[in-house]
Amino acid sequence: MSKIKGAIVVNTNRCKGCSLCIYACPKDVIALASKKVNLSGYPYVEPVRAEECIGCASCAIVCPDGCIAVYRKKVED
Repeated sequence: MSKIKGAIVVNTNRCKGCSLCIYACPKDVIALASKKVNLSGYPYVEPVRAEECIGCASCAIVCPDGCIAVYRKKVED
């Protein structure tokens, strides 16, 4: 049996840390980086539990700056 897994890629330099993606994620895969900021001085989001991603792309859909890309891959059990 196969499952769909997701992989999240965040453009950290474009992220403004609005947190909309964090609230949209049903699996709590991403979080705001603590004690880290991007080149513009904003805290950014990063995957903290990447293995939990189901590839739904809710985070990418709500991102106002288009900072997130989600890739889906089929994984055999």
